[in-house]
Amino acid sequence: MQKEKRIYWIVIIIAMALIVLPSYFAPKAYLIESIHRLGFPVYFGLELDICKIVGAIIILIPAVPVMFKEWAYVAFGILLLSASLGHWLADGPAKGTAPLIPFAILCVSYYYFRKLNYPVTAKR
Repeated sequence: MQKEKRIYWIVIIIAMALIVLPSYFAPKAYLIESIHRLGFPVYFGLELDICKIVGAIIILIPAVPVMFKEWAYVAFGILLLSASLGHWLADGPAKGTAPLIPFAILCVSYYYFRKLNYPVTAKR
């Protein structure tokens, strides 16, 4: 159980870093241009940033109920798959596959999340 917990925390920190940090370290002009190219209004970037931070807090704070964490995982999954589709259609396959990397890491994290929070019970 300790090994699974360690793997979970390492993987979820990597996933959250890959999802949240690019909004703050990428040049702002590039982010605004990307949002405009995808056809979204400029304020959409701020909404995404706020939702990413809230989702990361929900997932990373252990005291948050499991149900909220499940919803945050769903939201991040939708976010990453939508980003993949949008970038694929607007920028081509190279940029469209980039969001699938954090999505795959998020899936590994979710696997260990389920393993830790929903232990298998013995069958009768």
